[in-house]
Amino acid sequence: MTGRTTALLLAALAAPALGHAQAPARPVLSLEDATRLARENQPLLRQAQAGTRSAQARADQDRAALLPQVSAAGSYTIATDNPARPPLTATSGGWDTADSWLFSGKLSQLVWDFGRTREAWAASRARAEAQQDTERSTALQVLLAARTGFFTARAAKDLVTVARESLANQEAHLRQIQGFVEVGTRPEIDLAQARTDRANARVQLINAENGYEVAKAQLNQAMGVERSTDYDVADEALGPIPGEEQDTEALLGEALAARPDVAALQAQVRAQEASVRSAQGGYYPSLSVSTGLTQAGPRIDFGYWNWSATASLTWNLFQGGLTEAQAREARAGLDGLASQLAAARQQVRLEVEQARLAVRAAREAREAAGEALVNARERLRLAEGRYQTGAGSALEQGDAQLALTSAGAQKVQADYSLSSARALLLRALGRP
Repeated sequence: MTGRTTALLLAALAAPALGHAQAPARPVLSLEDATRLARENQPLLRQAQAGTRSAQARADQDRAALLPQVSAAGSYTIATDNPARPPLTATSGGWDTADSWLFSGKLSQLVWDFGRTREAWAASRARAEAQQDTERSTALQVLLAARTGFFTARAAKDLVTVARESLANQEAHLRQIQGFVEVGTRPEIDLAQARTDRANARVQLINAENGYEVAKAQLNQAMGVERSTDYDVADEALGPIPGEEQDTEALLGEALAARPDVAALQAQVRAQEASVRSAQGGYYPSLSVSTGLTQAGPRIDFGYWNWSATASLTWNLFQGGLTEAQAREARAGLDGLASQLAAARQQVRLEVEQARLAVRAAREAREAAGEALVNARERLRLAEGRYQTGAGSALEQGDAQLALTSAGAQKVQADYSLSSARALLLRALGRP
């Protein structure tokens, strides 16, 4: 055999192997990747960050009224300078003009207004702090959505595995029953039932694969990314949360101290208290001082300068009840925020209690689901053995397979419920 013939033969033998080469593995998204991408890309979080910057800018605007104000101005005027004449005169004015230059500078400072401006600035600062806490609360919500989306996709992926295993079992059953029917040890109705079971298993696999792709699309939205679903989620779960075994009272203190939404309401209460004091300052006068320099003359390089200093005391003695109404509005707003804060504390207690109980129930359910899965596998093994010996029926074998598929799905749901409950507990406790 020549060398060329040998090479052609080796190539022909290698061609089928190359044709059956496995496709490259898809990238895998971990839970850490999902939360990181959500922090970096979620539009809701970027919107909250913009709101924080805006609130801080508003606080700086209110602070400006407490700082010295410096202004400068300049003007040039050209005009006629005809004197006023009696109406009966026959003399008309001329068109001769004169130039006039004016430059001025002014420095002013608010001295005291009984806290009206200062408390308004304090209210703005507190609102900026509240917005920062709101941003933190949004970040926790974004992390919860990313984690829940990840675990949903993970559960959908596991359901695909369950459906594939079910289809593989149904195909094995079909081949087995077909052999029995061909030798006449089983009726043809068993073969028809096996084919129906295999078709149903294929439908379940198609639906599971579609559900997996939809779950990944929803995960992309939760992460705030625009990408294809051509990836797999990692086989990860959320491990035990420190303190998840504690009772509600032990966890509640941590939650109330750490929850940013509670802190945001507390800051809003402080802001409204400052607004009440600012409104009450309207009952009293305000004192400001200013000083200025002017230079005026017929030419830009020649003029006369003057200096002035002014102290101004302003007191709005009566404004039709405006100040009193503003103070009442501010106090009513304070009462409303105090009620919101009380409701938020109650909501935190409820969320901590629900999340803690959900974790406990999910742990127990996962153990029970694992035991049910082991028993379902054993039941299928026994049913297959009985069918092979002729003691069992195809219906018994099909019921056992259906029970195994159901137990597998139940185990997937239990794993998902536990990870999701722990994610909710993290959110309820204010932990990132």
